[in-house]
Amino acid sequence: MATSKIQTNDNPASTVQLTECHDMAQCPVATAIDVIGGKWTIIILYHLRGKTLRFGELKRQIPKITQKMLTHQLRELEANKLITRKVYAEVPPRVEYTPTELANKLNPALDLLCEWGGEYQQAHQG
Repeated sequence: MATSKIQTNDNPASTVQLTECHDMAQCPVATAIDVIGGKWTIIILYHLRGKTLRFGELKRQIPKITQKMLTHQLRELEANKLITRKVYAEVPPRVEYTPTELANKLNPALDLLCEWGGEYQQAHQG
């Protein structure tokens, strides 16, 4: 696997090491897309940033997602260690979802995606 460094943000001190992906099984970008590339995954992580939410709160914040899909995506995020699920022994049961430290490392990328999405929307209006 070959690597190269690029300068970012016009700042000589800010460089990123890039990996060329010849073997997709070893490619970090392919791994990232496999884990967070689902239609709803990024949106769920974006709404969970820096807070803990219950299932119903997430459902209200993402009205277009079905209950079945939200349940499925939350289970996947938990299996991938991007969220923790805490169940309280109450009637009715209360379940809360919190991003893990691994998920929190995505926050700068989520900020960039949000910024880019806003710019894209503005460029394509009217």
